Amino acid sequence: MTAQALEQQTFLPEKSDELAQVISFLAIHEAKRGNTVEPRYMLVGADEHDQVVVPASVHRILKQVVDAMEAGRAVTVAPQSTTLTTQQAADLLGVSRPTVKRLIDIGDLPAERVGSRHKLLLTDVLDYRTKRRTRQYAALAETSIDFLDENDPEAVREQLRDARKAIAERRRERRERSARIV
Repeated sequence: MTAQALEQQTFLPEKSDELAQVISFLAIHEAKRGNTVEPRYMLVGADEHDQVVVPASVHRILKQVVDAMEAGRAVTVAPQSTTLTTQQAADLLGVSRPTVKRLIDIGDLPAERVGSRHKLLLTDVLDYRTKRRTRQYAALAETSIDFLDENDPEAVREQLRDARKAIAERRRERRERSARIV
């Protein structure tokens, strides 16, 4: 593969009948087969014997790309190494490099020390991101309140105070844990 082929590229959606045909084919195939039969997809060339089976993982990627383009979204293909620097991990997580270093130091994010630098496995960073999102959604659900016009304003204020206290306690525990490790 050429170096240019491994670079990040963004593809803009194009309205065409070809994309509609692909979407239609996939929808009909799924409607007929359902999820009970493992589908087998192939890429076929001009010659009768010019074909290759597309692995299920590649099929899922292609389906996601087609769905996004049909929705009018651009698609970016960005090859990633399976090992990341702390800066690459920070970019992927949407945090600063010092934050990644702190997460490594407190043991939340596994990393291997190579010389004076850390290397992280892409799978570990993606797992951490998934767990972090799960915790964030759980915290939102835990600290949310149902508010109706009939609710007593004082009761709502009390619920909001309790939610703020719970969030403050979590932050305090996280800071204490971080301070113990450093």
